Amino acid sequence: MASQLFSPLTLKNITLKNRIVISPMCQYSAVDGFANDWHLVHLGSRAGGGAGLIIQEATAVSPEARISPADLGIWKDEHIEKLKQINEFIVSQNAVPGIQLAHAGRKASVSEPWNGNKKLDIAQGGWQTVSASAIPYHDGEPFLPEALDKNGIQKVISDFKAAAKRAVKAGYKVVEIHGAHGYLLHQFLSPLTNIRTDEYGGSFENRIRFTLEIVEAVQTEWPSDLPLIVRISATDWAENGWNPEESVQLSKILKEKGVDLIDVSSGGLVSYQKIAIGPGYQVSFAEKVKKEANILTGAVGLITEASQAEDILKNNQADLILFARASLRNPNLPLDFAKELNDDIQWPKQYERAKIK
Repeated sequence: MASQLFSPLTLKNITLKNRIVISPMCQYSAVDGFANDWHLVHLGSRAGGGAGLIIQEATAVSPEARISPADLGIWKDEHIEKLKQINEFIVSQNAVPGIQLAHAGRKASVSEPWNGNKKLDIAQGGWQTVSASAIPYHDGEPFLPEALDKNGIQKVISDFKAAAKRAVKAGYKVVEIHGAHGYLLHQFLSPLTNIRTDEYGGSFENRIRFTLEIVEAVQTEWPSDLPLIVRISATDWAENGWNPEESVQLSKILKEKGVDLIDVSSGGLVSYQKIAIGPGYQVSFAEKVKKEANILTGAVGLITEASQAEDILKNNQADLILFARASLRNPNLPLDFAKELNDDIQWPKQYERAKIK
């Protein structure tokens, strides 16, 4: 009997050959937002390695939306050419190319992890960051984020819209809007970072307004027959923060708005979060959203074994399994998982002679 992990899933007009997704993982290897051969090899090898869906790292919708100066971007047409080449290769490996559109908000303007992940001031090549409110991520940062005014909010919405248009031209078949991990949309969602008194702050309805407006703007450019995913942090892991009940409520609304799947992660908003980390520690959130909002979900977070992923699907806790660090350690993770689960899947013909029968 075939495993659940290697069963297909159809979202709109796209059918994924299996339930294995390569999670968006920043590579901090771009210059001026441009993809290069590192990204081609990084993403392409995981497509050849058997994953059904490859979601490109958080890709900035504007220069100031980048986490670091080395992030990928899609804020100008010149970015499209290399991205299109990468996507064509992914498709040639019978995988589906996806992109995560993102704005880092107050968590922007930092150095690469191997350079300390430090806040960069203007003299160091950094830039003025923005957020829902002028509250920094760390105390003692060299400058505060600016609270977005109405014009600033409209610019971000327009940037997401333009990025979605370019994503279509670049050949992506799935788009994910990044509303998690303490980045800009999440900063509006959570009362810990949103203390606004206008129509974008205060009540739940006001705090989700910005996210809904971005979803609607993306939908004006993104084809209605292609899947639209939203990634959320189900909880802030901090008192009085965004919580799983609000995540369910938001997910119900997103489903009504035409979103196909919720990619359920958690945390990342505040430096004082207290996360209970362990194998599959976020799966219960994906299950809660799936069952209570009646929407497809993706599970992520310390899922490292084939049997673990299979059980999540069999127990109806999620519909897709996203792999990040496990995939960095092994680009051919799906091929290994298929062997473990006794699934005979197609290998790249160039590698077939190495297949263990």
